[in-house]
Amino acid sequence: MAKLLKNGRILGEDGTLQKVDILIDKDLITAVETEISVEAHEVIDLNAKAIFPGFVDLHVHLREPGGEYKETIATGTMAAARGGYTTIAAMPNTRPVPDTKEQIEWLNQRILETGNVRVLPYASITIRELGKEMTNFKELANAGAFAFTDDGVGVQDASMMLQAMKEAASINKAIVAHCEENTLINKGSVHEGEFSKKMGLNGIPSVCEAVHIARDVLLAEAAGAHYHVCHISTKESVRVVRDAKRAGIRVTAEVTPHHLLLSDQDIPGLDTNYKMNPPLRGIEDKKALIEGLLDGTIDFIATDHAPHSEAEKSESIELAPFGIVGLETAFPLLYTHFVETGIISLKDLVDNLAKKPCEVFGLPYGTLHVGAKADITIVDLEHTEKIDPESFLSKGKNTPFANWECKGWPVMTIVNGEVAWKREE
Repeated sequence: MAKLLKNGRILGEDGTLQKVDILIDKDLITAVETEISVEAHEVIDLNAKAIFPGFVDLHVHLREPGGEYKETIATGTMAAARGGYTTIAAMPNTRPVPDTKEQIEWLNQRILETGNVRVLPYASITIRELGKEMTNFKELANAGAFAFTDDGVGVQDASMMLQAMKEAASINKAIVAHCEENTLINKGSVHEGEFSKKMGLNGIPSVCEAVHIARDVLLAEAAGAHYHVCHISTKESVRVVRDAKRAGIRVTAEVTPHHLLLSDQDIPGLDTNYKMNPPLRGIEDKKALIEGLLDGTIDFIATDHAPHSEAEKSESIELAPFGIVGLETAFPLLYTHFVETGIISLKDLVDNLAKKPCEVFGLPYGTLHVGAKADITIVDLEHTEKIDPESFLSKGKNTPFANWECKGWPVMTIVNGEVAWKREE
């Protein structure tokens, strides 16, 4: 059942887009050439649109089980497909938490039945993410856990974190960390900075994150573990990660589109669509994140897609939950504000969304080489439209980017050789 993609454009080694045809047989790419003339079951004329390796987002909240009113595996993976993502990793802050072999097996079966893209489930580091008792890493890994994290909360006990890192290292898995020192959170709902002072709100200080990362990189060094920092947000955190890499410690980090695009000075008022954790930091932090991404201190981009209901986000800024959605807007936002402005090349952006997450975690995706899985994202780089949350396929509409006009929208996403989503003409 061969599928032939005709007249697309692929990124060459020099970063330019070059005309190409791609032949897919079942779930694999079998040819990538300037011109392919073979009989195929299906021929798709791409009319010079860009062909990228399927995007990979290793930080997504699907909410199922327990939070289906916010998102399900079906809706979250359809939102991923619309955003050009072919592989995502699901965070474990669900109810119940995937902290047993049975829960991971149930989750993988549910993904098989209802998922629209590939989903890699995280298991929690501690039982129910309570930070009191470790899960059985080996049993969870054998059941199909991708890596281990208590995302949403930081592991506060240093002894337990060291034990977790040693256990993860012994089975060649990563510890993925939400970094917050709880004694420094200060019951904040936004960053401790100009906005919090102006609005009279408790602020979350930058040191809350950086001090936790500093502790953990030293624990990772002692354990010989791969330690990955979720959604890095402060200039101090970037400095700690940079210094740790220079020291040869196996630390990696991700950054979100919203932390690259916004600072606390962009928050228009008590709008909960700007409330996320970690919070939007200061302008100097935003500059440091961009610099860290460009110099390789930060390894790749992840969305931290975190859907909430409208009722929850209608609460006051102190009471509303943290988090915004991001799967369906990441590429057009980043292409418009970083590639079109010359801050980053198109090739580097695509690498940060596809190739680099796979390299960091040893995943066999993120490439268009012959023999690779046919995970492909087709993008119309000329198409411009405004972000409309009501058009989202995610149940979550909580975004600070409503009505932003962006260029470069995905039009088709292929997963394992099959069209997972296609833009309606």
